[in-house]
Amino acid sequence: MENFWLNALWSVIPTVVIGLIFWFIMRSIIRMDRTERRIYARIKDQERAKLQASSGPVPPSAV
Repeated sequence: MENFWLNALWSVIPTVVIGLIFWFIMRSIIRMDRTERRIYARIKDQERAKLQASSGPVPPSAV
């Protein structure tokens, strides 16, 4: 009976470790994408404000 639980534990550990590595990588990718989109939107808003300040209202087609 002792070997059964030890074997079961050793059988599950690699699956759990690979799952945690996959989860961490996916979490990092999603966070990077979210941050990149937020920064891109901020830059786009700043550029739109500069354009509007220098040339008047921005036409809807330029947005």
